[in-house]
Amino acid sequence: MKSANAVRSLLLSILIAAGTAAAPALAQVNFNISIAPPAPRYEAAPVIAPGYVWAPGYWAWNGDRHIWIRGRTIVQRPGYRWEPDRWEQRDLVYYRHPGRWERDADYKNVKVKEEKKLKHREDDGDEHGRGSGAKHGRGDKNDH
Repeated sequence: MKSANAVRSLLLSILIAAGTAAAPALAQVNFNISIAPPAPRYEAAPVIAPGYVWAPGYWAWNGDRHIWIRGRTIVQRPGYRWEPDRWEQRDLVYYRHPGRWERDADYKNVKVKEEKKLKHREDDGDEHGRGSGAKHGRGDKNDH
């Protein structure tokens, strides 16, 4: 039993050490871009299906130059609007802000009312508006 616990402890130590070594790989990398992106390209938005919105294209940085990323349709989020990708210049450096959903202050939630279903009682009658047979003397053997 002691050897099994020792093996478990050793494996746990190895996993913890491996996780600690891999942690720096998850760190965010920041770099400065001093080359301004070109002017945005014009893209005609296609006909958008209900429930979708158009996310316009933008310039992205590819390590040594800007590349154009074409616009696309994305699933709409009720109560939000799409804020497109944009570049911001601070001093001599350019920063890209990726597109994101922003809360729409003008959004009004529309509730759809469901029609109430009428409840039918069993003794209300048949499809022609007549009452059940038992109330009218039909269906009982002793009524004859």
